[in-house]
Amino acid sequence: MQNLTIEKAQAMMNNGELTSEKLVNYYIENIKSKNEVNAFLEVFDDAIEMAKLADKERASSNDKVALLKQKPLLGIPCAVKDNIVIAGKISSASSKILEKYVAPHNAAVIIKVRDAGAIFIGRTNMDEFAMGGSTENSAFGVTKNPIDLTRVAGGSSGGSAAAVAMDGCMIALGSDTGGSIRQPASYCGVVGLKPTYGAVSRHGLMAMGSSLDVIGPLTNSVRDAEIVFDVIKGDEKTGSVHDSNALTNFEYEKHRNEKDRSKIKIGIIPELFNIGGIDEEVIKNFNNSIEKFKNAGYEIVDVSLPLLKYSLAVYYVVMPAEVSSNMARFDGVKFGSKSEGANLLEDYLKTRGDLLGKEVRRRIMLGTYVLSSGYHDAYYNKANSVRDLLRADFKKAFEKVDVILTPTAPSPAFKIGQNSDDPIKMYLEDIFTVTANLVGIPAISIPSGKSDGLPLGLQFMAPHCREDVLFAIGKKFEDIV
Repeated sequence: MQNLTIEKAQAMMNNGELTSEKLVNYYIENIKSKNEVNAFLEVFDDAIEMAKLADKERASSNDKVALLKQKPLLGIPCAVKDNIVIAGKISSASSKILEKYVAPHNAAVIIKVRDAGAIFIGRTNMDEFAMGGSTENSAFGVTKNPIDLTRVAGGSSGGSAAAVAMDGCMIALGSDTGGSIRQPASYCGVVGLKPTYGAVSRHGLMAMGSSLDVIGPLTNSVRDAEIVFDVIKGDEKTGSVHDSNALTNFEYEKHRNEKDRSKIKIGIIPELFNIGGIDEEVIKNFNNSIEKFKNAGYEIVDVSLPLLKYSLAVYYVVMPAEVSSNMARFDGVKFGSKSEGANLLEDYLKTRGDLLGKEVRRRIMLGTYVLSSGYHDAYYNKANSVRDLLRADFKKAFEKVDVILTPTAPSPAFKIGQNSDDPIKMYLEDIFTVTANLVGIPAISIPSGKSDGLPLGLQFMAPHCREDVLFAIGKKFEDIV
């Protein structure tokens, strides 16, 4: 059943070849046998019972086609990143400060996925409060890459990516603030979608960078990512949703028309490869992918994004500033665990010093500094000004092309511990991914080859609310890769 797709599983369950109960049991046994990966923090004890209920619902239906239109994920096992709350379940964000925190309500996406019939199989490991690119910052141990256990799975959604790659679930939910879905997807050889900012509700997602965070799926195929996105899109809770018609009524029918595929223009950014630090195999794989597109009839166009070189610096000013603000609530008073001190101030200091990890504390301090009096204008305001200019650059580029293509990460998965003592080197792993979050556009990472047996990913970026373009060209790429 490895690499089983949603549609194939549904067909098998409809004709009696498979049940959701058998499927959930299969994944649970895989999780147990591959426990060394440490992708899951918890396997839910009610998953099998929920699967039995899904099987009963399917069996009692007289029109299974209509049922699946209403519930496209019926009986499909889904893993959930530990910063997306599920009522009655622990949601720790892989932090000691929330180790015993039980969520009182469901995130908006959890309601949508549950109503679509999915079975929540467990919660997955992550970098603490989503701060990191390797899942080495989890308070509950590193998640290892299922392809090579000596290497990282990526982060911060490393547990979700590894869960899909190790065949521990069919689909997983993650969050992406600067590449946290796409980078681990690249490292683990799965598909990872970062939707348009605001296209998916953030209600019930523990905030890291509120103007950057997006929830999205990790799957085995582009089509599966499309199915999950169609379930979770729409934001009735926070009111930040883009025009819902833009997500369904496509302006460019050519993107779905095989005859017109030669008219799709793919943009590449030549200056991107002048920054240095990119693995030679990554560049080689990227160039090979471009040749495959050319051979398949796509037009490749050079686009210029002159301010792109500043995106990483902008991100590492904006993101810590928002982290500093969002993490203020974790003070040992309102909720979660605490360390006792001699007075209230000491309670604060001990709680945050004892129960928050090193990377979380580093980002809080960086963010507090850039927001402090005398530095707010010099750093935070200036970064937001450059962010606006980046948006304008991308808008101009998308007047020439339909998608922009880059590698997902500058290297394959690195060795566990290799970058632990060098935060700057770790941050450089985000160089291709942070821009999509800064400007709010959708992006997807798709497996595109291997380097010494390690997966490599290709990233496609599209204009706002044009996930349809990503799915169309992504499915074509899967055919030609």
